[in-house]
Amino acid sequence: MPSGSEKRGPGNKNSGAKSAKAIKAARKKQGGVPASTRAGAPKQIPWMTIGAVVAVLALITVLAINIVPKYRDQQAVARFTPSESNQDPSSDIDGVVKIDYPAGVHVTPDQRVAYDQSPPFGGPHDAVWATCMGTVYPDPIRTENAVHSLEHGAIWIAYNPDKVDDAQRQQLEERASVRDGYMLMSPYPGLDAPIALQSWGHQLKVDSADDERIDQFIKSLRLNRYAYPEVGASCSTIPGSFDPANPPPFDATAPGPDAVPMDGGDITPDPNEVGGAGLPMPQAPATGGNG
Repeated sequence: MPSGSEKRGPGNKNSGAKSAKAIKAARKKQGGVPASTRAGAPKQIPWMTIGAVVAVLALITVLAINIVPKYRDQQAVARFTPSESNQDPSSDIDGVVKIDYPAGVHVTPDQRVAYDQSPPFGGPHDAVWATCMGTVYPDPIRTENAVHSLEHGAIWIAYNPDKVDDAQRQQLEERASVRDGYMLMSPYPGLDAPIALQSWGHQLKVDSADDERIDQFIKSLRLNRYAYPEVGASCSTIPGSFDPANPPPFDATAPGPDAVPMDGGDITPDPNEVGGAGLPMPQAPATGGNG
């Protein structure tokens, strides 16, 4: 008679087969994914994808840093560039003073003008202009000559030597020393602000050479053909009339009772004036930037 262990043999075989089938079915249900990658196993980090995203973001940042400021600069340049539709961009500059002055009223080298502004930026002036080809004068110059330069489309940068240090003076010199001229710069003793910029009929006073309005003023008014009387007049030296190496000196005293008034008194303006002293001069560019 078979023993008990022999009776259980077939049952054990069937039970093992069923267990194997159950395991196989479970693996099939899980998609054949190895045990090491199932839930609870560590996941691989997609470094290549992350690197690509970082590279794209870096490129966008670089483009933004380089393109956006240039776009803004272009907008600023356009805003302060004279045009038919925007003839005086300085109207958008805070602090600019404007006064209408008659042109062509000349005084002699021994006459003074009772200017209504300091520094002056219009009115009667010497028949000879101060050389204004990006000229930086180390010493103060006669205002009557400087005002005539403004009539030719130049910008005059005046500064108080007691209020402007060497570093700021250097910044101003860099602006004044443009290759195509129509700029001049000189000390102006007693100036009530550190820096004053003058063009014909316009003035701006600022406290620092870092003030962005300086460049805006120059861009708006230097050789702005809508804003100065003698378009095409020269800023070059008149040989024998004005020596930029030894210019007429600045007179700090108050004008006397014989000074020419701002309306010119009995002086008749010269309607045919070209280049100041009635001399034909080379043509200057009709428009320009700040160099």
